[in-house]
Amino acid sequence: MKFASLSAIILYLIILLLIGYYSYRRTHDMSDYMLGSRSLSPMVTALSAGASDMSGWMLMGLPGAVYTTGISSMWLGIGLTIGAYFNYLLLAPRFRIYTEVANDSQTIPDYLENRFKDNSNMLRLVSGIVILVFFTLYVSSGIVAGGKLFKNLFGFTYTSGVVVTLSIVVIYTYFGGFLAVSLTDFFQGSLMFVVLLMVPIVTYLNLGVTPGTFVHKVTSINPALFDMLRGTSFATIIGFMAWGLGYFGQPHIIVRFMAIKSAKELKSARRIGISWMAIGLLGAITSGLIGLVYFTSHNMPLKDPEMVFLKLGDILFHPFITGIILSAVLAAIMSTISSQLLVCSSSITKDFYLTFFNKEASEHTQMFIGRLSVVLVSAVAVIFAYVPNKTILNIVGQAWAGFGSAFGPVLLISLYWKKMTKWGALSGMIVGGLTVIIWIVSGLSAYLYEMIPGFSLALISIIVVSLLTKKPDKSIDNDFKLMENELTK
Repeated sequence: MKFASLSAIILYLIILLLIGYYSYRRTHDMSDYMLGSRSLSPMVTALSAGASDMSGWMLMGLPGAVYTTGISSMWLGIGLTIGAYFNYLLLAPRFRIYTEVANDSQTIPDYLENRFKDNSNMLRLVSGIVILVFFTLYVSSGIVAGGKLFKNLFGFTYTSGVVVTLSIVVIYTYFGGFLAVSLTDFFQGSLMFVVLLMVPIVTYLNLGVTPGTFVHKVTSINPALFDMLRGTSFATIIGFMAWGLGYFGQPHIIVRFMAIKSAKELKSARRIGISWMAIGLLGAITSGLIGLVYFTSHNMPLKDPEMVFLKLGDILFHPFITGIILSAVLAAIMSTISSQLLVCSSSITKDFYLTFFNKEASEHTQMFIGRLSVVLVSAVAVIFAYVPNKTILNIVGQAWAGFGSAFGPVLLISLYWKKMTKWGALSGMIVGGLTVIIWIVSGLSAYLYEMIPGFSLALISIIVVSLLTKKPDKSIDNDFKLMENELTK
């Protein structure tokens, strides 16, 4: 690797560590460590949610898919954008208010226990296990991506790549907690946004074509590249659109809504977040098409289409700028890992240690356990990263559907329906999660995306079980009134 590119990457990593140190100086208790004392601005909320959501898929997966199949790959981006918008609109404001009304809940299991006045700890235990298992596997997939990126692009060994990726993320997450994760995600989201605009624009200008000429070049390669229905069916399109349902149940995204200063500022966050997402996705899609024209024109077909974005950066930019582009890919990977590590840390501390082992633990002890959990989850995730088990990797790939089905209907309905019971919530989590697993194992996911049956059956289960079980505590009526009063202010 050229010295200038490596210098840019080192500078990027130093900035992450400095943000971690700044956040460490501002982190004094568990409220700081888990939610940044609910003090995030709309801009930080929006970009940190976006960065932790998109991962390397936005910079590598989507451009590569468009390079191969054309704009029919847009359906997934459309589904995600619509889902993210309605997540901000329907869930975010109510969840922000209710988590504070419900005994200042700091995690999703916290919220579920307080929302349903569950003294048995069943909801906390089941939801905590779901979070811990799926996110440990999720973190593992991020570690694998980081290890491979350093190996393929920087000439490191796979082990060295894993160590560098994980060391940086663990350090700033360990010391700075939620504030460090949010601020680094904001920085990384900004970097991703700039790069997603810069690469396709510079490539287009380098081609020296007009819009009409560019369209002609694409169609001359393959007219079907502009066919939105190419290689798709009705079930495929519905499946891609259903990805958007997953947003209602993703803990690492939803936690940002809990941490914003007030529910009123979520409108600004929504505008910023959806604009960032829509423009970023457009940049990724455009990069795939423009990259195809560029490499075809120069008779340089790519062996790995997912490298199209990085190859354009390597060829067309100064080595230092190339380093910044590579840093953006690292940013996409690291931002997701750090968010997932923190959710796991919060769950271990609040939902297991504090609940079942030491209810009287001091703030200092809780912070120690939270930081220790970051290290422990990372260690377990590294073990999975070295296990050549395709089943694990497949489960990781379906975790979005698992979280969306297990938590999405439960969280959404719990914020709108006062008669929902804890048994309804419990059945919804179990039915949603198990349906996704059964759907995958049985091979039915080849015909219909598992989010659709998982989300639908969880929703039905919540309603039916809630109607058949004992009515919820009357104090919930008061909680709803407080929430609705805050919404109308």
